[in-house]
Parts: sequence; structure tokens; C-alpha cells
Amino acid sequence: MILLPVQCQMARAALGWGVRELAATAKVSVDTVARFERGEALKERTIEAIQRTLEMAGIEFIPGNGGGPGVRLRKRATLPAEPAHTSKPVARAKTATREKTRHRPK
Repeated sequence: MILLPVQCQMARAALGWGVRELAATAKVSVDTVARFERGEALKERTIEAIQRTLEMAGIEFIPGNGGGPGVRLRKRATLPAEPAHTSKPVARAKTATREKTRHRPK
């Protein structure tokens, strides 16, 4: 499946990534991501690098099968919950007390 510019924008939104985060992770320039999302033509290998990066981050691309193209986050494997007795107590911060002194004119 070929990544569409709108899917790239939706994927970034789902991940909470800006253009800079995607560009750095995909090892392309910020301008390249911006150009792609504007619909400008890029080399196929550049688009593939962006798509692979988004897929590795947990994005699944949905083809435009009558309902339009889309994205979704892959379902993460659920880990068993830790038993309540193993939780660690929260450490409280020590607070310093200061004596307040007032200087009153006599």
C-alpha cells in the first residue's frame, strides 16, 4: 500500500508527533515531510522510509476501501496487572519549615 499525505498527517496526530519528530525518526528533513504532506512528489524510497517509521511506531494504514483511507494504532499487548501488595509506597518529600519573623516598628 502506498502511503498518502493525509494518512501521514493522521498518523502523526495519532502518535502525538510533530513534523520534526517524524523527520528525525525517519532520517529525512523537516522540509521533506512538509512537502510530502502538502502533496508534492517525493522519491518512492523516501515515502517508504516515512511509512516504515510510522509502522514501527505502531501505526496501521487502512486502505481506501470505500470508506476512505485511514490509520489506526496497533493494539498493544496487555500486560498482567501487578498484584496490589507489590506496589511500592510513595515517598513523601521533606518540607523545610521556616520561622517567620516580623519586624514591627516600636
